[in-house]
Amino acid sequence: MMASSHDGNLLLPPLEQDRIILDPAFGTRFMLFVDTEEEFDWNAPFSRTGHGVTALAGMTRGQAYFAAAGVKPVYVTDYPVVESDAAAGMMGQWQADGAADIGAHLHPWVNPPHLEEVTAANSYVGFLPEAIERAKLEALCSRMEARFGSRPIAYRAGRYGVGPNSARLLEEAGFQLDSSVRSRFDYSGQHGPDFHGLPQHPYWAGPSRSLVELPLSTAFVGMARGGGEPLYRAAQRVGPLAGALSRARLISRVPLTPEGVPVRDAIAAIDALIEEGVRVLNFSFHSPTLEPGHTPYVRSEADRTAFYQWWDAVLAHLARRGVAPASLDQLLAAVPARAEACKAA
Repeated sequence: MMASSHDGNLLLPPLEQDRIILDPAFGTRFMLFVDTEEEFDWNAPFSRTGHGVTALAGMTRGQAYFAAAGVKPVYVTDYPVVESDAAAGMMGQWQADGAADIGAHLHPWVNPPHLEEVTAANSYVGFLPEAIERAKLEALCSRMEARFGSRPIAYRAGRYGVGPNSARLLEEAGFQLDSSVRSRFDYSGQHGPDFHGLPQHPYWAGPSRSLVELPLSTAFVGMARGGGEPLYRAAQRVGPLAGALSRARLISRVPLTPEGVPVRDAIAAIDALIEEGVRVLNFSFHSPTLEPGHTPYVRSEADRTAFYQWWDAVLAHLARRGVAPASLDQLLAAVPARAEACKAA
């Protein structure tokens, strides 16, 4: 494939010359992106109404915890949260204090303009008509600029829902980094994107290659993990086989998140990713998880205690492995200029 024929589409594997080689002084680091969104019933059909933004006490506790640990989260934030005076005021203060960064997160069913039917298929903003995706992105960015004094530079699509036009639209809107690609996952059976075959390392995306793509981190662990994605995907096609292999601890797919992932598996995934040479371990979770009762992962106070115990163990393991936290600014500073990257390639 000629380089000129690849438009930087986030659904396509990047060209080899688009791989980003971070400054060696950066080392191996980790980052935390929090999908900061309204509370809604995850088991109900999508709706423009019936949601809330009430988990603010939980978010305050979470921010204090991560700040004490030296972690500067990136709160990728969607329209209902930006619209909340209380949430925007609280988060704007964190940003002003240098304790957090605020990026953009887009749930199309609650993000104006409301031009599309609310359906499961239309919950992936990147698969909406280009004009609608652009309009929703601009509405979100403009509202964030009004609230926080600047346009966001980091983005994650809700439901990881980037599509064929997304990278170009993000470049046009002035974004510097996207973190929507959940490599090693396939949502095509749910009308969404297929990220199989995409890398774990950062790379340049978009037509002008000015957008840094930082995929969410996912490892294969277990005695047969050398088979990697091809083995796991083949097992999935057989139905129960993938679960059987996981229970036998032969191969499991483990994303770096406290949501539904036992700490033992998360630690194994950290080690596997370091062994793969992944330089940025990208953790994530949803903000409503910080308050009991809003997501399947934290239903009670005991669940919330377990959530923080998970982080205690993971942060201790990262420290043992010499993996320090990185902020958004630190990551972007470690990315070579595009001209330098091309020369090195």
